[in-house]
Amino acid sequence: MENIMEDSESFAICRQVHCGNCCNHVIGLSENKNINNFYMKVIRNSEFGGERPLFESHNLRLENVIIRAGESAIKECSNIEAVDCRFEGNYPFWHVHGFKIERCYFDVGGRSALWYSDHLQMKDTVIDAPKMFREMNEIDIENVTMNDADEVFWRCNGIRVKNLKLHGGTYPFMFSNDIYVDGLESDSKYVFQYVKNVEIHNARITTKDAFWEVENVTIYDSELNGEYLGWHSKNLRLVNCHITGEQPLCYAHDLVLENCTFGPDCDRAFEYSTLQADIRGAITNIKNPTSGRIVADEYGSITIDENIKAPADCEIRLRDERTCFTD
Repeated sequence: MENIMEDSESFAICRQVHCGNCCNHVIGLSENKNINNFYMKVIRNSEFGGERPLFESHNLRLENVIIRAGESAIKECSNIEAVDCRFEGNYPFWHVHGFKIERCYFDVGGRSALWYSDHLQMKDTVIDAPKMFREMNEIDIENVTMNDADEVFWRCNGIRVKNLKLHGGTYPFMFSNDIYVDGLESDSKYVFQYVKNVEIHNARITTKDAFWEVENVTIYDSELNGEYLGWHSKNLRLVNCHITGEQPLCYAHDLVLENCTFGPDCDRAFEYSTLQADIRGAITNIKNPTSGRIVADEYGSITIDENIKAPADCEIRLRDERTCFTD
């Protein structure tokens, strides 16, 4: 059986003769390749620009391809692979279903590159463009660096991350759900606001206003630096974490801290929060916790004043079982 495919973009004709186990024939810039028991068209060492050059492509692998200035290069596509590619034009991957991106680079011009898509695997990639990952489902990220993390990962569901670096920008991960992270370094502002169902391991996060209005979030073995951490959260749990910055963890509902430490700048902690907290070492100041139990090795000071809110029954103790209000 003979199958002839014409590639109008590279001006090459791929002729594939099916005989036995099938063999691949390459003419010009493209070929058909047996990947995972089905055939993918392969385009390599090519450049595309303008508007929608690869629109409605399916079962396509790009190798060492450059997407130049233009828009929507790979739109309304499925089963796409991009390896060692460079993206310079706007909005390259919109409405794409099932795709892999490996060892690629997104230039500043490749902004808003991945929207309204699903089932992405991205690995060993550098991104200098902002506003990536919007309203997407099922995203797997490994060894990725984002140098302008402005408004990335908005309204996404099912994000799995291993070794991600976020630099600059504001509000990464806003309004996203069902997130698992192992290895994160971030200096972006206001990370993880309004997220739900999140588990984070081995993170170093430096920003104010992180984890505001979150629900069902657990953070393990991480360093959280910046004032106003975790305000208005529900079911936020911190395990083996180090926390710095003023006024942390206020207005939190059902907050849990296990084996956590605090920097000396952490004053007015837990104001109007309900919590169960096991603090190792000293904490500089706590103020008007609403309810629950706090245990620490040492308190710099405790502020309970006329502004405390009901039920105003938080138990505050030293680790040796003495209450802090007993001489």
